[in-house]
Amino acid sequence: MNDSQDNFRDRALRFFPDGSNGEYGIPEGDAPVIERGRGCRVWDTGGREYLDMTMAWGAALVGHAHPKVLEAANAAAANGANFAAVTRPMVELAERIADISPCVERIRFVASGTEATMLCLRAARAATGRAKILKFEGAYHGQHPEGVTSLVGSDPPALPQPDPAGTGAPWVERDVLVAPYNDLAATEQILTDHAADLAAVIVEPLHRCITPVDGFLQGLREATAKRGIVLVFDEVVTGFRLALGGAQEYYGVSPDLVAYGKGLGGGFPIGAFGGSADIMEAVNEQRLPGPNYAWSASTTGGNPVSAAAALATIDLFSEPGVYDRLHAMGRLLRKRLERALGQAGETAQVLGDGPLAQSVFLDRPVLCHRDWLAADRQRGRAVMLEMLRLGVFLNPMGTKLYLSLAHGEKEIAELATHFAAALQSTRPR
Repeated sequence: MNDSQDNFRDRALRFFPDGSNGEYGIPEGDAPVIERGRGCRVWDTGGREYLDMTMAWGAALVGHAHPKVLEAANAAAANGANFAAVTRPMVELAERIADISPCVERIRFVASGTEATMLCLRAARAATGRAKILKFEGAYHGQHPEGVTSLVGSDPPALPQPDPAGTGAPWVERDVLVAPYNDLAATEQILTDHAADLAAVIVEPLHRCITPVDGFLQGLREATAKRGIVLVFDEVVTGFRLALGGAQEYYGVSPDLVAYGKGLGGGFPIGAFGGSADIMEAVNEQRLPGPNYAWSASTTGGNPVSAAAALATIDLFSEPGVYDRLHAMGRLLRKRLERALGQAGETAQVLGDGPLAQSVFLDRPVLCHRDWLAADRQRGRAVMLEMLRLGVFLNPMGTKLYLSLAHGEKEIAELATHFAAALQSTRPR
């Protein structure tokens, strides 16, 4: 059988909607089928090498196929890949996370960040006996309906009304409220108006790539605590990326519940949710089938292979100077993107913090989702697609560029060169 890249593209198109496993939206002729990865590089089935700037959507924060992570995972797999029960590596990982995370008193493991955020919301509903959730417009919290609410639509309704586009769940119009990120006054008004019905507020502390304005997260912490509303930090992206203690440590704000995923597993699938012992009691089976109980179980969550990989990953993150370097590389990346945009005469913003960056073609600062919606997203997509053709593997939907421990100054210079070339070749005539 012909194993060329084109052959695999055709085979993928035969079975996968749009030839994709989700989100990329790459035109059929440009979508690579990945064969292997090492460090910050991937190769497709045709043998073409790419500089990887998606890094498994941030899951491979230590780099692809890190030898220490593989060694730990292989050793664990030799004793059995999964038991659907508490195991030694799972207990050790729980202890490590509790030592690192300011809010974790109790924890449970799942298989993904989607499950972690979903169960945070279910635990909050069970613990409070309230039905509604508040999220911030444009935030992505996973594949469940609340996670996608008010994310993909281009014509958002008046807040706090949610936009159910893409959810497949019309009921979110009843149970989800939506606030503007970085607008504490507007958020507090929604909390005041609906406090009796609100179980939780869920927030990405770093909202996609939009940084919180001074006082926003602390004000949100105070406003929810005052009204007895559970504050959930979605740290699926920010966890272990901004600091060893995640956004909680980096921004100095501690929530009631936290969700982890992505970078925790060193590329292996894992998710975790935890927080206050009182709230986490909602998933204690001894409450079954009581009214303040939320069923929580995972066949593969915290399996010994993923748990061992996560322990090795935390060891890597705990090495001296790791976060200084990640932040330095992030600052350099954003500086090089800004320089390329300036030299090209483009009107655009570069967003991000830590080892994250995003270019947005807009003539004013981006503080919330509606600012991002006002940008020239077609221009951004054209540039990203051209970079893909030039040999940079990324998500052309206009989302984040992810750095890893494997990226250095050489790779950032390479990316900046491709970015400048893409700006030039896609410039409107």
